[in-house]
Amino acid sequence: MSTADGRYWITFNGEIFNYIELRRELLAKGHKFETLSDTEVLLHLYEEEGPACVNRLNGEWAFGIWDSAERKLFLSRDRFGIRPLVYTRTATAFLFASEVKALFTSPEVPRRIDFAALDQIFTFWFPLAPHTFFEGVFELPPGHSLIFQHGKIHITRYWEMSYAPDAPGSRSEQDYAEELWSTLVNAVKLRLRSDVPVAGYLSGGLDSSVTAAIAKRLTGRRLRTFSVTFDDEEYDERAYQQQVVGHLNVEHQEVRCSYADIGRAFPEVTWHTEKPVLRTAPAPLLLLSGLVREAGFKVVVTGEGADEILGGYDLFKETKIRAFWAAAPESRLRPLLLRRLYPYLANIQNQPEAYLRAFFRVNPGDLDSPFFSHLPRFELTSKLKTFLSGEARAAADGASALTELQKTLPKRFMEWDRFLQAQYLETIYLMPGYILSSQGDRMAMAHSVEARLPFLDPQVAEFASKIPPALKMKVLNEKYLLKKAAGDHIPACVRQRHKQPYRAPEGKSFLSEPLDYVDELLSPERLAKDGVFDPASVSMLVKKFRDGRAIGVKDNMALTGIVSTQLVVEQFVRSFHPGFTEEPHAGPEGAAHAVRR
Repeated sequence: MSTADGRYWITFNGEIFNYIELRRELLAKGHKFETLSDTEVLLHLYEEEGPACVNRLNGEWAFGIWDSAERKLFLSRDRFGIRPLVYTRTATAFLFASEVKALFTSPEVPRRIDFAALDQIFTFWFPLAPHTFFEGVFELPPGHSLIFQHGKIHITRYWEMSYAPDAPGSRSEQDYAEELWSTLVNAVKLRLRSDVPVAGYLSGGLDSSVTAAIAKRLTGRRLRTFSVTFDDEEYDERAYQQQVVGHLNVEHQEVRCSYADIGRAFPEVTWHTEKPVLRTAPAPLLLLSGLVREAGFKVVVTGEGADEILGGYDLFKETKIRAFWAAAPESRLRPLLLRRLYPYLANIQNQPEAYLRAFFRVNPGDLDSPFFSHLPRFELTSKLKTFLSGEARAAADGASALTELQKTLPKRFMEWDRFLQAQYLETIYLMPGYILSSQGDRMAMAHSVEARLPFLDPQVAEFASKIPPALKMKVLNEKYLLKKAAGDHIPACVRQRHKQPYRAPEGKSFLSEPLDYVDELLSPERLAKDGVFDPASVSMLVKKFRDGRAIGVKDNMALTGIVSTQLVVEQFVRSFHPGFTEEPHAGPEGAAHAVRR
């Protein structure tokens, strides 16, 4: 779309939810509109305010605006990185797109693994922006804008997550709860602005139940909701989902996943993630968005972001317990609190006290680390690097993942307490790097379904940053304030249940039935030829699974990470064909935009 005089042109992915209010302002300033779209509002807002316009936006976006008079390209990505934006430079052009595969349609863009990014994935679960999995292809970080002019790139951060909690006792719990609820209601109301009906995801947990309850009340109609269920009872949350369905009286559909369903869907998962993943969790969400689209819906509201901004993860409990233990490291009683964690992980619960002490260790050096909260996770994930080939390890050598991460931390980071530090690491890094991308936008947009996230509304996030940590997690009661705010809007069993993060069956999914792609990609010959993993180590891991001896998170992450890496190498490095089908790739997919020098 362009302005009437042809000076400004825009390409835009996403939604600006406050476009009606912004349009009203722009009309008062004399702007004339040809449409009622948020795209045109964004274009005129840039014409009025320039790059500072992004500070006015409430939405999820990735957009590019070309100023033909100044020959200047302006790119921007939303605060939390809900929408993707990648770019690269060639000998003749600057290219940008929503997907790496769109860039790869240009023969000028090489397709090579960035081994530093692989090292980061096998440490954090994601490549640290601006890295992608591919050498020379970059991601605009969340909350950043980019200007390309006269052959030069200039990147600026326009938004930063910060914490300034109110003094304890400055307000009552009830005051906080009421404001949180009213702010969430406003956020959902904005996200119900749509030309098409809006549905909801329903996991059976607190967050999606809250968004569905608010959406049901605001729409005044019988809301359509969708969920994932599993054949494996360890992962299945159908009982809680049905409690919410009955409580809210919604019209509900579910997609049921077996091990085989996940294994068969996984090649399509990596085609859309465009990077290795260490969990199979994206696969059921891919199938879920397919169900939503088959039912005729294009927009859903979801509960993502609540755990990060309101203190929902067991990792936050882990941080509190480890800090409590660190105050008396010789105590025999304090480490026993670790058994309160991860009740859904039987392998952790069955470990002796000595193992728990070693795994969740609190060494003197750990206490001074900015990554205190995440060190056990990072250490566990890093063990997967033992499966890398010597060549791959050498290629990543010298690029310390933790050193790179530390360089990006805000100046005030060490002033925050450990709970807030843990929140920041989850919100600013893991959430956009994995949750919102590999499990979120990429799986929803694979079937052209748009996910809207009320908990990541800027007003909700700003309010959450002022809530004292003791009200986010009261002792070890996660998301305490959200539970209090939700009250009878959701079933009591959902408010009272222990947090169970969304998970899916993992290693078994690749071996429950014969899968040609698994056998081929994990064969010693193919592994040796691709050169990323050590064939002998991978063969031992596969045998461990086939013999029924594989246990725990490490084995499952290792097999999933190896399979997904091999798939990405096959799909993008060895034989790239735009468009995904199960057999030879065919059909157009995406488009890259180019600015010629």
